[in-house]
Amino acid sequence: MSKERAATIADTLAGFVAALQPQDIPPAVLERARHLALDAVGIAHASTHYDFAHRSLSAAQELSGRSGDTPVIGLAARLAPRDAMLMNGLLIHGLDFDDTHAAGVIHATASTFPCALGSAALAGRDGEALLVAYVAGMEVGARLASVAKGGFHQVGFHPTGLIGTFACALVAGKLLGLNAAQLASAQGIALSMAAGSLEFLQDGAWTKRMHPGWAAGAGFTAATLARHGFQGPRQAYEGRFGLFDSHLGPLARDGDLSLATAGLGQTWELSEVNVKPLPACHFTHACADAAALLRDRHGLRAADIRSVRALVPAEVVKTVCEPVATKKRPQNSYDAQFSIPYTVATALVRGHFGLAELDEAALRDETVLALASRVEYEVDPDSPFPASYSGEVIVTLNDGRVLRHREQVNRGGAGRPIVNADVGAKFDANMQLVASAERAAQVRDVVLGIGAGVAARDIQLGLAAGG
Repeated sequence: MSKERAATIADTLAGFVAALQPQDIPPAVLERARHLALDAVGIAHASTHYDFAHRSLSAAQELSGRSGDTPVIGLAARLAPRDAMLMNGLLIHGLDFDDTHAAGVIHATASTFPCALGSAALAGRDGEALLVAYVAGMEVGARLASVAKGGFHQVGFHPTGLIGTFACALVAGKLLGLNAAQLASAQGIALSMAAGSLEFLQDGAWTKRMHPGWAAGAGFTAATLARHGFQGPRQAYEGRFGLFDSHLGPLARDGDLSLATAGLGQTWELSEVNVKPLPACHFTHACADAAALLRDRHGLRAADIRSVRALVPAEVVKTVCEPVATKKRPQNSYDAQFSIPYTVATALVRGHFGLAELDEAALRDETVLALASRVEYEVDPDSPFPASYSGEVIVTLNDGRVLRHREQVNRGGAGRPIVNADVGAKFDANMQLVASAERAAQVRDVVLGIGAGVAARDIQLGLAAGG
């Protein structure tokens, strides 16, 4: 008699996702999931105001040809299903304003929600099934990303694209009716599809914007192959050439594989997802807020400031502090969103950091740029990263005075939540860029009503322009 094989991480995750039912999820988690989706949909609408969205749509329409009938969030466009997932993920992530799971350093909603929306509609499922699959994807994505303990960023991989592919394989698989064995195989297939390079940090390229949408489409592809009997490797995560050894190299020894499955069905990582108050990399938020507070508290003017030091976690230096030249003088909005010097200088000059601070005029504001040239960074020895993304700003004035403020926990982090009411206010502000108050209210009702018996296809239609 053959010995029963040991369960792999993929087996455990597949079993959890296959078995998950609405009644297994606490009502507060389901309600938070709706609000995270609301945040994402509002950002997607706001993204349609910008050039990158329309250039991306032109490419997606060319890829879809005449075969598209899937609506796109906030646009009067129809695409092939995978191209719609790509586009929806791009719109949600395109302004770098979407939610983050801190420990995993992953923007999981931007891939899992588009994948759940598209897969549920294709499979003829209702909003409740969509919502459960989305929650399942968030739980898996957060855990898998947390294994690396921030290591993916150190070697140049973006967890949102990389890990999102595996989470989306499970999201799509659940909605397409895969059994646990097929879901496990889908994760193995995803191993050969997952991608996401951080090279965009060198020059502000647009590639990061596409990572979550690509993950959604790739995960859907992996699930579809598995549904037809295509076989993926069993040890997608812990294998000799599995995800962590192949992508982390020597840093894999610092990871913790147990985090991939810890607390499944008992601890809800979706509740630990942080909503962004600022449209910039989450690693910049604490320093930007500290700078704005110092300005307001002391009535600072740029002309009064001799120099600025920003204390940041060691793990974020490669992302928001280097290369120094483009961080101090961003070449475009994406450069600016990943720049400690620019976000700190902007907050000191303007007292806030919003979408307006990313337009062309703001990026060429010589007062801000001159101050950004005087902002240096230091590694923060007391950082709690990745539990939260701390930041401290130390300002030396021309008269010799030294002023400082520290944000140990970024807004939205543990103990400082952006509550559901605040999510609603952020949604309204984003929708104002492109839609009437009446239309915003319609979209809000569609999203917050997910799970109330409405078909996923109708939800999809309700989120598109003219829906």
